[in-house]
Amino acid sequence: QGVAPKPNQWKTPLPDTRDLEKAVNTLVTRGRFGVLKVPLGFVKVLQWFFAIFAFSTCGSYSGMFKIAVECKSWVQSDLSIEVEFEYPFRLHQEYFDAPTCKSEYKERVFLTGDYSSSAEFFVTIGVFAFLYSTAALSIYVFFFEKYKENNNGPLIDLGVTGVFAFMWLVSSAAWAKGLSNVKTATNPDEVITMINACEDDENRCREVHDPVMSGLNTSVAFGFINLVLWAGNLWFIYRETGIIADSVLAPPPQEKPAAPDAHVKQGANEQETYTNKQAGHSPDCSQEGYPQDVQYSQGSNQQGAPTSFSNHM
Repeated sequence: QGVAPKPNQWKTPLPDTRDLEKAVNTLVTRGRFGVLKVPLGFVKVLQWFFAIFAFSTCGSYSGMFKIAVECKSWVQSDLSIEVEFEYPFRLHQEYFDAPTCKSEYKERVFLTGDYSSSAEFFVTIGVFAFLYSTAALSIYVFFFEKYKENNNGPLIDLGVTGVFAFMWLVSSAAWAKGLSNVKTATNPDEVITMINACEDDENRCREVHDPVMSGLNTSVAFGFINLVLWAGNLWFIYRETGIIADSVLAPPPQEKPAAPDAHVKQGANEQETYTNKQAGHSPDCSQEGYPQDVQYSQGSNQQGAPTSFSNHM
């Protein structure tokens, strides 16, 4: 007979969580969270937050407005027609049923316009900006030495940040124009003009509730705030590239040294001039000094004549 297996023999061993905790603690210990206090990291945190606000306020929007159609026959009237629309604002697919005021049947009315391109472009830029900010912050905190190595990290960061700044400008301007068109297309007064029953003077059409557009207005504001943040961050990343330091610390151009022969000749002339000044005569004194000595000796003889004459006497 075989040996019966132990109760816990075939159980899968649980993973040791101590190794995972140790790896996490090591990663946190290596992190340089102080970089979040300097402009380079702090502005990146602001970009991360405002990118979330930008694409979330636009991408999660859903609105509604109400209109009322009072027919001559009160039975055919509808005083609470709700018209709903949402992101990505393909309004030509949104419709509502309005009374005809002629029978119990209703007509289907579609809104006008397709503004999904500008809205989706804006949201896409916001999502990618959020992802890049997350990756950049991780590199700043845990791999800042690799980021600064060979100056490749700051240069890549500078180029990507410049691209995102330009994209925020384009997407925010496009979405601002698209939002203006959405407001026009969802204006209850404009929608009422598309209802056939409202063309009859005997019927009365009016708006009951306007759509709330504050969230969409905020998304446009967040878009231009992101533009300012990403464009302003170019300066702080540019400082990390070291281009400014290299230009400031570059040594001034040196003059070409003089030829060795000319330097030696100039030193010899200066030495000769100094020696002559020490002696108290000009360099040509040796050529003119002989006549002076002759005159001086003649004068001495003339002064000595009376002495010799007195002796003779």
